[in-house]
Amino acid sequence: MDNKIKTFLLLGGLMLFMIFMGNLIGGRSGMYIAFLLASGMNFFAYWFSDKIVLKMYGAQEVSPAEAPELHRMVEDLAREAGIPKPKVYIIPDDSPNAFATGRNPEHAAVAATQGIMRILTPEELKGVLAHEIGHVRNRDILISTIAATMAGAIMILANMVKWGAIFGIGRDDDEGGGIMGAIVLAIVAPIAAMLIQMAISRSREYLADETGARLAHNPQSLASALGKLARGVEHNPMNASPATAHMFIVNPLTGSSLLNLFSTHPPLEERIARLRAMRSY
Repeated sequence: MDNKIKTFLLLGGLMLFMIFMGNLIGGRSGMYIAFLLASGMNFFAYWFSDKIVLKMYGAQEVSPAEAPELHRMVEDLAREAGIPKPKVYIIPDDSPNAFATGRNPEHAAVAATQGIMRILTPEELKGVLAHEIGHVRNRDILISTIAATMAGAIMILANMVKWGAIFGIGRDDDEGGGIMGAIVLAIVAPIAAMLIQMAISRSREYLADETGARLAHNPQSLASALGKLARGVEHNPMNASPATAHMFIVNPLTGSSLLNLFSTHPPLEERIARLRAMRSY
């Protein structure tokens, strides 16, 4: 299935799930309250997460004079993608990785660790940067924020259901089964929302791989880079926050595969296989 269509369907699933949960506890008013609360929580993250995450990892902005090759690659790829050139940062970490951030293409940044610049060839590094430019072009920060807002709303609604059931709101003597059902739903709903949110993240990674391969005109270089990064991260995991692990091109916490449903990244073997099957452009 096309990854854009898959993302649309998953977001639609989150929206329907949120509407169902809202109607369950308070009709439209319950849904609106939860959505507004979740939106408020994510508004700050959307506007300021780029500054927060860059500072979190000690990323330093570098000038064209300090990193001419890196700037040249980013500039060429941004021109190919038809977006403004993002700011360029280097993270002082030996673990090989990279990420992109920013609320839109006009306020974007690309960050690469010192480790990734040591182990990749220029063509492989260009493939990685093309993947990150792909995230910027595809507005994945916005999409992930929308997904997080709806998932957050579902979690708020689930808590409302749980506490309403515990304190007997709307309960009568014959509603024991309904109360148990509400508690079960309150437990299952956040897990289901998280699974959908992670599936959206994986679909955007696949899409960024495809976009990056086309921007760099060489899917094989990105495939080769992913293989090196998997081995590099396994040998030297990054001291990263689980909350930001989804931003990196490969999971920075470990090189081993997590259970697929609970992973923010698709299996590296599958990503590499898809890229190997693509023709050069």
